[in-house]
Amino acid sequence: MTEKLVGQVTPEEKNEILTLFERRNGLNELAKILTADNAELYERLVKDMGETGSKFQGWWDRMAEKYQWESAEGGNWEINFDTCEIMLVEP
Repeated sequence: MTEKLVGQVTPEEKNEILTLFERRNGLNELAKILTADNAELYERLVKDMGETGSKFQGWWDRMAEKYQWESAEGGNWEINFDTCEIMLVEP
């Protein structure tokens, strides 16, 4: 696996994706312990996971278009939350 610096975002943009990242992780943890027994809560969780996932992907799509980051077949971008740097990670 190789990593290559391809760009940087503003602290505000980083905070936006950090919030979504933390929310997505929290929802994933909740999904591990929640059963479908509580149908109403389960449905809300599934809906929230879908919405958060869409917002998360939307952020990456918007930033990639704005900054024209290099991409690669089979690769993905990762953000360093400390430096706001965007890395292209390739297998």
